[in-house]
Amino acid sequence: MAGAPVRAGGPDPDGAPVPAPGPPAPWPDPDAAFYTVGQVGDLLGVPAATLRRLDTVEAVRPSRSPGGQRRYSSRQVQHARRLLQLTDEGLTLAAASRVADLEDTVDDLRSQLHAAQVDPDESGPDRG
Repeated sequence: MAGAPVRAGGPDPDGAPVPAPGPPAPWPDPDAAFYTVGQVGDLLGVPAATLRRLDTVEAVRPSRSPGGQRRYSSRQVQHARRLLQLTDEGLTLAAASRVADLEDTVDDLRSQLHAAQVDPDESGPDRG
């Protein structure tokens, strides 16, 4: 449909995928809340109401500025992007949230496993 809005990461009018842009600057702290709801909406190609809905159902919990406005971190932007991808694939928001949480858990466990393999704990029992 010509002229229809295209969500970042979705297909363009010709059917080719449109890459989803990341946050414009890689902040040293991925949990620092710098992005406004409007900026995140632009980055993800969704209306602010969609992001407010994610907050309402506690799928993405942004920080609040002193004036009460939502502020998102890079990590929260990535989480919101993943939730939107999963809901675009047909999952309910509750299911998408659970899948994303499980993916995060798997990533954390893989990191822990890698760290344990690279730097084994030398204080363990002597096996010799």
